Amino acid sequence: EKEALILEASLIKKHRPRYNVILRDDKNYPLIKVTVQEEWPRIVVTRRRIRDGSRYFGPFSSGSGMRETVKLLHAMFPLRRCPVVKVRSRPCLNHQMDRCLAPCTGRVDRDDYLELVHSVLMVLEGRNRELIGNLESKMKQAARELAFEKAAACRDRIKGLKRTLERQVVVAEHFRDQDVFGLVRRDASIGIAILFVRSGMISGAQSFFLADPLGSDERVLGEAIIQYYSRQRQPPRELLLPMMPEDDLLLAERLSELREAGVKLLVPRRGRHLQLMAMAAGNASQVFSEYGRKQQSWENLAAALQHTLRLDRRPGRIECLDISNLGGSQAVGSLVCFQEGEKYARGYRHYRIADQDEPNDYAMMHEVLTRRLEKGVSEDQLPDLLLLDGGKGQLNIALDIVTRLGLFERIDLAAIAKEKEQEGEKLFRPGRKNPILLPRHAPVLLFLMRVRDEAHRFGITFHRQLRRKNTLASGLDAVSGIGPQRKKLLLKTFGSYKRIQAASAEELSRAAGIGPVLAASIYRQLHRQAGENG
Repeated sequence: EKEALILEASLIKKHRPRYNVILRDDKNYPLIKVTVQEEWPRIVVTRRRIRDGSRYFGPFSSGSGMRETVKLLHAMFPLRRCPVVKVRSRPCLNHQMDRCLAPCTGRVDRDDYLELVHSVLMVLEGRNRELIGNLESKMKQAARELAFEKAAACRDRIKGLKRTLERQVVVAEHFRDQDVFGLVRRDASIGIAILFVRSGMISGAQSFFLADPLGSDERVLGEAIIQYYSRQRQPPRELLLPMMPEDDLLLAERLSELREAGVKLLVPRRGRHLQLMAMAAGNASQVFSEYGRKQQSWENLAAALQHTLRLDRRPGRIECLDISNLGGSQAVGSLVCFQEGEKYARGYRHYRIADQDEPNDYAMMHEVLTRRLEKGVSEDQLPDLLLLDGGKGQLNIALDIVTRLGLFERIDLAAIAKEKEQEGEKLFRPGRKNPILLPRHAPVLLFLMRVRDEAHRFGITFHRQLRRKNTLASGLDAVSGIGPQRKKLLLKTFGSYKRIQAASAEELSRAAGIGPVLAASIYRQLHRQAGENG
């Protein structure tokens, strides 16, 4: 039965049936990672929890709040920030700005450094008051020993921690980790809210709107929980719930497997936990008004889009295609998708384009559009509005392909072109000789620019990944003893070809699959290359 529960969650996520519970949020919230397994640990922001020996804290639903926390930790505890510790004769700029203790130069004792790491862990565990007491004792001891610089550092950390405590409210006894679920039903719809309580304090929240789910509230809650934690999210020790879900024993067993430790499902009846439950229920109620506002806002914008562009249909699904290349090489097509005015990440696609003898944007556009629309026909997954980054030329290519495939009655086409500064953006539509010119702050124009800019961003990110991969490959291709798998391992460990080249033989040998003998060989060959190129 437990395996059936897991299979059901994976099938729902893959096929997304119309009336099942679907939590439409594919993103993972950021985590703070402390690499305690490394010789000189550091603080890292990540969205993936892997079994690498690191300590993970979160999730944080507010990216800005999480970044503020990391900034505060770096200010109080100057741990290293560089991904690879390399022996240097001169420290980096962060050290000169008192933001790093420069372990790479041997200027800090490892025990002192690990003491700072322990302090960081105490902060992230919510043990600020205990840490303040420890620091006050160390400050007094340093003052007695006339180590005034050390005493001043302790004083500054105490001030920073006290400022942090002023902004934090403890909501759970014993500084526990809990996720608190709220569920509210109105007619056929359900709102679900989750509060993340970490170390006794609320670190974030998340909400979902379920338009028409099947089954009782208990069934919907159980399906929502298994879906939520099946997406690389680790459940905490306790889940506080408004009711016991269906198959609660199987659910608790599955969650315990994901956590690799026990997970309790609790339905509070009294005490402080009821305040948290009321807060979660309040958040779940707000989901309805927020959803209503979003729907109304999108209805107004969709109507304006249809009227302004003279579209044949209301554009529920909008896709935008951007082509980018470097002199005809490494050309890529980037397609982004918006559903009901919101980004729909599952509809994003990258297209690698065969290298051209000479750059030909029209030929590239033709290739990518043909691939996208032919697949869309076979899968019956087509946009209502296809937006192109370009002018009349790109629009005519799309019109030819749409007509050839018999899609003229099914897809609206438009193109957006950035013109001279004083002229602003121009919108082109089939059958219209002159472009549509809109005021700079018109909601329709701002939305279409947002979609086009998202396609640019998506394409630039992919381009950087390709160039980075090619740079690494070209530099390592000439090194004997390194196959495709070891290239990947080296890149994963060091992050770039430049860092691999700068690493010592000892550092290279620490990478998975690279022993001391091979590391020495790689080091010699890379430095021979550097000498020949220099």
